[in-house]
Amino acid sequence: MPPAAVDLLHGRAGAGAALDLVLSTALLERVARGERGPVLRLYRPLPTVAFSRRDTFLPGFESAAERARARGFTPVIRTAGGRAAAYDEGCLIIDEIMPAADSMAAIRERFAEGAALQARALRRLGVDARVGEVAGEYCPGEFSVNARGETKLIGSAQRIIRGGWLFAAVVVVTSAGRLRPVLEDVYAALGLDWDPATTGAVAAEVPGVTVAAVERAFADAYGARYRLTPAAVTAAERSAAQAGVARHLAGDLDGPARRT
Repeated sequence: MPPAAVDLLHGRAGAGAALDLVLSTALLERVARGERGPVLRLYRPLPTVAFSRRDTFLPGFESAAERARARGFTPVIRTAGGRAAAYDEGCLIIDEIMPAADSMAAIRERFAEGAALQARALRRLGVDARVGEVAGEYCPGEFSVNARGETKLIGSAQRIIRGGWLFAAVVVVTSAGRLRPVLEDVYAALGLDWDPATTGAVAAEVPGVTVAAVERAFADAYGARYRLTPAAVTAAERSAAQAGVARHLAGDLDGPARRT
């Protein structure tokens, strides 16, 4: 049964790519403890390459992080799975954060339902959106959302903790041309194969579409599932996020980001 009301949060946490990543984790922890109600967060991120923890154990990780920085993208370590993903202000990030008595249950169903909702939202914008992995895509996943079966538009991942879950999705709207070069550099350093031609963007399918228009489309799509109530991040949540930033920066590989 969907929750009766969900807090709708818009906008970045502030300066720093890692802060946005950590804010969503801080929100998840508060939701799981019952200190805040469910959350849907939509925002345009700063230029970021989000590495998974398993990426950090590859021999080329340090080089990959340096190559990301050289392209103007901040390397961060995310808590969800998958492989390295790049995004910037031409993308939209959607974080769905929910309490759950058994957060390990229905993981696959959440992926399927989330991808189906995302594809519907894009189809309303005029995209031939389909669910499924495109051969050769970066950060491959069974529940990627693609255009025409040829280019990846949305990737998703989940973070599961006791008492709650976070379903995060990245929608590439206008920035495929900026993301390809950094992904080429990063994946070459990591020694991972992929096909740069599979990196797509919503604007390549619907010329002239903006991130704001895509954000409205997704707010409408989730509004059909939940009763969304505009809300704001609290000072305590911002403080908790600030305290956790260092753990997610790709820097000291002997520090907590590598060990946890």
